[in-house]
Amino acid sequence: MSSKIDISIVIPVYNERENIAELSQRLTAVMKNLKKSYEVLFVDDGSNDTPHDSDGRSATLTEIINAKKKNKNISALSLAKNSGKSQAYIVGFDAAQGDVVITMDGDLQDRPEQIPDFLEKIKEGYDLVTGWKYTGKGKRKYSSEMFNKLTRGVTHLNIHDTNCPFKAYRREVVKNMWVYGNLYRFIPAMAFWQGYKVTEIKVENDPRKHGITKYGSLRWMGGFIDLLTVFFLTQYIKRPLYLFSIAGLFSFSLGFLIELYILIDGIAKGFISHTALMLLGIVFIIASIQFVSTGLLAEMIIRVRQELQRDVPVYKKY
Repeated sequence: MSSKIDISIVIPVYNERENIAELSQRLTAVMKNLKKSYEVLFVDDGSNDTPHDSDGRSATLTEIINAKKKNKNISALSLAKNSGKSQAYIVGFDAAQGDVVITMDGDLQDRPEQIPDFLEKIKEGYDLVTGWKYTGKGKRKYSSEMFNKLTRGVTHLNIHDTNCPFKAYRREVVKNMWVYGNLYRFIPAMAFWQGYKVTEIKVENDPRKHGITKYGSLRWMGGFIDLLTVFFLTQYIKRPLYLFSIAGLFSFSLGFLIELYILIDGIAKGFISHTALMLLGIVFIIASIQFVSTGLLAEMIIRVRQELQRDVPVYKKY
């Protein structure tokens, strides 16, 4: 029987070979001072930096395995291919055994020395604690601040930095969380929607020492699309027919009013003079039927989804 683990630290990495050693050393020092049982799970998201061992492993994976030789609490979870951060989180959350799960990036911008601050908030009764990068390189730009304000308005969760990777969760939160695409940035909102207590703390953000950022300059454009997805997930995921019925009712009402106008106008004139408008009204009415039908299909899909077992991406534990 394995011994109880107090804290799991999940760190998705992709081509971060220069940062692994220092990050591992700092984490080891922090956790030693906390005097709690722990595990560090580096989730290697299919790194492809130059192999330098006989087994053909990436340099990043090799660095993690070397760190494990110095600290048995460190493990590498290596995805078979580069699958994105959400998939890395799924793997890390699935493997995590701690009562509290910490997530952070592997680029040394998040300070391991602030982990105790997150744990204090968890002790206060919160289920999820997220970081707020209020200083340093990660301080929010104007566009990001506007995006976060929009996110607060849509999700009704009052936090300043929805995209900060530095977080702490109670075990039950991550075990009940399923993310895909780029929705990992909205985990606090999804947890909040499920009824968990969410708060934030200010965190320092250091400049990247090695490597390059993995984010493109247009990532926030995709963020707005993801926000629409979260809006649906948080408001209508359990009642999609409600959303589609509203759209269907609007479409039907518009079509009905158009046809009613054409009918009255035709009676007054003795002939129909708006054939194109009449066809538009018919299109709106047909669309309303399609909206309702889509809602019914969505209800059935959700029911089937609840019955299926969630699949975990392929990974190996070293």
